[in-house]
Amino acid sequence: GFVTPLWAIVIGGVAGVICYLGVILKGKLGYDDALDVVAVHGLGGLWGALATGIFASVGYQGLLYGNPKQLLVQAIGAGAAIAYSVVVTFIILKVIDVTVGLRVDSDKEQQGLDVAEHSEVGYSI
Repeated sequence: GFVTPLWAIVIGGVAGVICYLGVILKGKLGYDDALDVVAVHGLGGLWGALATGIFASVGYQGLLYGNPKQLLVQAIGAGAAIAYSVVVTFIILKVIDVTVGLRVDSDKEQQGLDVAEHSEVGYSI
């Protein structure tokens, strides 16, 4: 790899904190993300991409090893991935909305989709 084991431990520790704070932020912002995908994969992945540009040592030398350009390359790559994801997700959601719809009516949502769509309870807790 391009990151030493010590820096990998640091990156992982910081990633855990960032993901945890992302989950807390989700609660404060109130957006719907049942599996914390944005906090874990989005923020954690973004940090991992940027951290490589900071801590890379072998071959590409990151920011800490005198190569600020590598951080820029990583940021551009992460930005491109985010832009691609936003555009493709928007297109997919529009197609779904036009064909079958994105939302269910409020009665079905209140009842729960397992019961409303499949006539059975998904979880009996």
